[in-house]
Amino acid sequence: MRARSRSEVASLSEAHALLGLSGPTAEPVLTAAFRAAVKAAHPSAPGGDADRFRKVIAAWRLIQSRDRPLALAGPTIRPPSPPVVAIGPMDALNGGRVAVRLAGRTLDVRLPRGMRSGEHLRLRGAGLGGADVYLPVLVRAANGISVLGDDLFMDCPVPTRLLEDGGRLEIDTHAGPRSAWIVAGQAPLRLRLKGLGLPARGGRAQGHLFVALQPSEDIPSAAEDLLVRFTRVWTPDRLAA
Repeated sequence: MRARSRSEVASLSEAHALLGLSGPTAEPVLTAAFRAAVKAAHPSAPGGDADRFRKVIAAWRLIQSRDRPLALAGPTIRPPSPPVVAIGPMDALNGGRVAVRLAGRTLDVRLPRGMRSGEHLRLRGAGLGGADVYLPVLVRAANGISVLGDDLFMDCPVPTRLLEDGGRLEIDTHAGPRSAWIVAGQAPLRLRLKGLGLPARGGRAQGHLFVALQPSEDIPSAAEDLLVRFTRVWTPDRLAA
């Protein structure tokens, strides 16, 4: 039986990184990030891993224990939490504009490229007395793509025959089609496409795209797909000519 250490996570910075966060953030963002991370890491999920699942839970417990107030501390009145700006993976990749509802107003805010969960949008002079307002950002999964830290994750259905025999695989990504080679009898559970994650921003490095391969009997192999295309074009009349 393996002896377990006091904590699976060494520091708060490691704990935040395991939840895909760049640092301390508002409670709603922290909770949403934990739920997304623990769901993606669950051993029953595509590409899940028992060790990462255990570490995500340990990271959550460490952050909660550090943020828990002392038992003897008096009651405090917390100011209302700022609204969370929820964006999709493509917004995080490309930036753009986002509508933010604040104090009864709808503001059109510029969104820079490469925003991560836990970072903040700064609204100059939008608060009381012209004070700046900082709104926490949460990158939610959308269109089959999820985000964890700097990296993107997606599933790709693959013909079972291709996984067994090996060959070239075309993957439709947000950056266009990408090719990968599968070795016969050594079907990987996940491929890494370098440099297709979130762009570098500040001290954060360029991320990658991880593609979980899902065996499927419902899609044709590459050869079968070419045959279908051939039969659509070469009709009996054209063959006779």
